[in-house]
Amino acid sequence: MDRRRFLTSLAGALAVPLTAEAQQAGKVYRIGILGNNPLPPALRESLKEGLGELGYTEGQRLLFGDHHADSAPARLPAATTALVQDRPDVILARGPAAVAAAARATTTIPIVAVDLESDPLALGYAKTLARPGGNVTSVFLDLPDLSAKQLQLFREIVPGISRAALVGDSIGNAAQFRATERAAQALGIQVQMFEGRTAAELDSALEAARRHRAGVVLIFSSPAVFYNLARIVTLADEKRLPTVSLFTEFARAGGLLTYGPSLRDCFRRCGIYVGKVLNGTMPADLPIERPQTFEFVINLKTAKILGLTIPPSLLARADLVIE
Repeated sequence: MDRRRFLTSLAGALAVPLTAEAQQAGKVYRIGILGNNPLPPALRESLKEGLGELGYTEGQRLLFGDHHADSAPARLPAATTALVQDRPDVILARGPAAVAAAARATTTIPIVAVDLESDPLALGYAKTLARPGGNVTSVFLDLPDLSAKQLQLFREIVPGISRAALVGDSIGNAAQFRATERAAQALGIQVQMFEGRTAAELDSALEAARRHRAGVVLIFSSPAVFYNLARIVTLADEKRLPTVSLFTEFARAGGLLTYGPSLRDCFRRCGIYVGKVLNGTMPADLPIERPQTFEFVINLKTAKILGLTIPPSLLARADLVIE
């Protein structure tokens, strides 16, 4: 959403009579959402759910402005500049690139982050997890061993697997790659990394994985992956490639197996944090959280299509089995 559309939506909302609570408060708050792509409806609803827990409702005391790069990373700086110029009350930054761009652009506007790839301490966003001390807080996940866990889970399905393809961003997913490579070596599995930062690179990566006869493809976490789940699943099915990833939505779309944090719960928590900031709590005093809900999901229908048998012991451990 560009600046003109944001201001137009604000003007329209201000023309609508406010609720008694909003009239008493005397302010309509603006939340600027920043990311590489538009915020998916399901995650938007989770964000609104968290805000609702603190009494904030879209259209009454609250307006959203969605600024994004239209899936073109090169456009993110311009989207960030436009957002900061609009002076929202809080920025919700989604993904490592958006968090980094927002943190570079402002040290005064509160930033509530959802970043499942970065270490906020190493990047200087926070002094400590308990007391960040700056203008950035919320939900971070720096657990690269999750990808290694995914590989180990798949090893229970195909004990004799010898080759795995790792698809992701060689920079943003560097820690995940190193942890997975160590785990693969311990399991006697050869791995090869393929870039998957854009939709086109994801297509090429899956074709390269097929040519290299990968027994499984681990799709590392990134906004590009999340917004291309359906495309990844379709190509993987065509190429007969078992795929494993972080997001529950990936298994729901047709991926074989996922293990990782619940994105919906992460965005609900972010909504609560945004509400706390609007209530006057400084980001510097809001502890950085790790995801609280993790989900292990198996798509049994996809396993049957690929001719794979899921051990009963693995099915018993799954939080959800899709049939």
